[in-house]
Amino acid sequence: MQRPNPNQTQKSLNNDDFIVSKTDQKGKIIYGNKIFIKISGYAESELIGEPHSILRHPDMPKIIFKTLWERIQNKQEIFAYVKNLCKDGAYYWVFANVTATLDVNGNIRDFHSVRRKPSEKALSIIPNLYSQLLAAEKSGGIDASKKLLDTILLEQGVDYDKFVLSLQQ
Repeated sequence: MQRPNPNQTQKSLNNDDFIVSKTDQKGKIIYGNKIFIKISGYAESELIGEPHSILRHPDMPKIIFKTLWERIQNKQEIFAYVKNLCKDGAYYWVFANVTATLDVNGNIRDFHSVRRKPSEKALSIIPNLYSQLLAAEKSGGIDASKKLLDTILLEQGVDYDKFVLSLQQ
C-alpha cells in the first residue's frame, strides 16, 4: 500500500476517546476499534493484516519505536507519545500504552495498545524533542538519537518512564 504524503492537517481525539488496537507478534494489525478506524481514515479492511507502521509519521524518531519494541518483546509495558499519519496525510498525536498479551504459558500471543489524547503539556514538549532526536538520527543514526535521548533524561534526572508519565499529568 502506498504511504500518503504528510500534510499539516491535525486531527485530535476527544478527551474521553480511547483508541484500541491489537497486532500479532510481527506488528500486523489484527484488531482496531471504531475510533482507531475513523481517525486513521482507512477502512477496517485496509488496516487488518497490514503492519501497524502503516500509520508511522515520518516525524517519529526511530529510537522511540526501537525502545517500544524492546520493552514489549520483554513483556514490559511502555508509554509513549506517538504522531500517527492518516490515510489522507493528516496526523494525530496519541499517548499510547502498549503491552504484550500473554498466553496461559506466559508466551507472547499478541500486542495490545490503548491510546488517548495527550496532554497539552506533552504537546508543548514532545514535538520539539522528537525533532531533535530525528535530526540526531539523520546525522548519526539511531545510536546518536539514543545517546541524545539518554543525555536529555540524565540532565533532567529522570528515566524514560518518569519523563513520559510526568508530561501526561
